Amino acid sequence: MTSRRSHIERNTRETQIDLRLYLDGSGEREASTPVPFLNHMLDAFARHGVYDLAVSASGDVEIDAHHTVEDVGLVLGAAFREAIGPGDGLVRYGWATIPMDETLVTCAVDFCGRPAFSWGVDGLKGRWVGGFDCELAREFFAAFSSRAECNLHILLHYGENAHHIIEAIFKACARATDAATRIDDRLLGRVPSTKGTLTA
Repeated sequence: MTSRRSHIERNTRETQIDLRLYLDGSGEREASTPVPFLNHMLDAFARHGVYDLAVSASGDVEIDAHHTVEDVGLVLGAAFREAIGPGDGLVRYGWATIPMDETLVTCAVDFCGRPAFSWGVDGLKGRWVGGFDCELAREFFAAFSSRAECNLHILLHYGENAHHIIEAIFKACARATDAATRIDDRLLGRVPSTKGTLTA
């Protein structure tokens, strides 16, 4: 099996991003963006997904953080797509339900080669955590799903604290994607699809 690593760079007038991902890592992580709460969430994502992740980003945060947060989601999704490759032996499906104090979140993912996104999260509109607009969490994961070419469903069962809700979402998605990107030795030499491909 080839090393499941990726390195993606994205440079536009709005953002400059360099991201390295190793799916079979040990949780080593470094997140350097101009959005402190996003750094905190990327740290949690890598730690709980047990990925090696290094992210360096700059962007037009003097306008707002939207472009930076969304574009990091795009690049992380593209990194997953590249690291997964054709999907030989891939488990493909993963899900996790994560409690965080008063909050409970479920994330389910299918790395099927087709982007679809469902956001069953209420209560974040108009709320902020420090300087982070909570509505950007949705933009991050929508972007991730589009470039990872995965079905991604996120459901908030209940919760009050906005920080807890978003952190539980990142942790649930970390655990779900970790489960889905694992290799099942019984599937080696095969792609887990009746079509015979996850890329068409």
